Amino acid sequence: MTRSIVVTGGGTGIGRATAARFAAAGESVTILGRRADVLARAAEQLGATAVVCDVSDPDALTAALGQLPAQVDVLVNNAGGNTDLRRPAATTLADVAAGWRANLDANLLSAVLTTTLLADRLQPGGTVVGIGSIAASRGSGGGSYGATKAALATWNIDLAGQLGPRDITANVVSCGYIAETEFFADQLTEQRRGTLIGQTSTGRAGTPDDVAALVEYLASPGARHITAQVININGGAFPTR
Repeated sequence: MTRSIVVTGGGTGIGRATAARFAAAGESVTILGRRADVLARAAEQLGATAVVCDVSDPDALTAALGQLPAQVDVLVNNAGGNTDLRRPAATTLADVAAGWRANLDANLLSAVLTTTLLADRLQPGGTVVGIGSIAASRGSGGGSYGATKAALATWNIDLAGQLGPRDITANVVSCGYIAETEFFADQLTEQRRGTLIGQTSTGRAGTPDDVAALVEYLASPGARHITAQVININGGAFPTR
C-alpha cells in the first residue's frame, strides 16, 4: 500500500534526498518549503507535491493545512539550519534575543508546530523523524543553534511517549558534517572542511543520501521498536558508548 510522506525543507539538501528516496520507492510525497521556485523544481523532478509554507509560522501552517495529505504515514521535520550564519554579529541584547528566537523558530518550533498540526492525521504504524545535529552534544561555537537542536532531542522524548500508544514512533537523526547542503551559507572554508572530515573515522563527509537512507530505515517495518532515540550519523566524529 502506498504511504503518504511529508518532508519539511524538502527542496534541497537532506530534505530533498529524503523525499527522493521515498518517491523512488513509489510513495506519495509532499514537500514543504519557503522558496516557491526551489520547491517547484524539486517537486517536478521527484514527482512530489509542493506546498509553499514557512513551517515556523503558525498562521502559514494553518493556511496550508488544506493542501496537506488527509492521512500522514511519515513526517520528516527537516526544515531548519543555523540562522546565526545568515545574521550580522550581535552587538546588543536585543540582537542576542532576536538571534536566539530565530534559531528556536527554525529548529524547534518548526518541528513542534508541524507535528502538532498533523498529529491527528498521523496513522498507526507511522513515524516522525526530526533532523538534529552533532552540535546538540558538543555545542555550536557559542551560538544558539546547538541549544535548539538539543531541545529538539528532548522534546522528541515526550513526543514518542505521546505517540507510542497509537503505534507511532518518533526519533531524531543527529547529523555531523553533511556536504552538498546549504547549511554553511557559503561560509565553509577548505580548511574548516578539512578539519571536519579529519574528525571522522571514515575519512569523508556525510552526504544527504546517507541521512536519507537512515530516515528511510526508521520509517521501515524493521524499525518499529525504535523510538524516543537520537541516532547519530557523523562518521565517528562524535563517538558514543
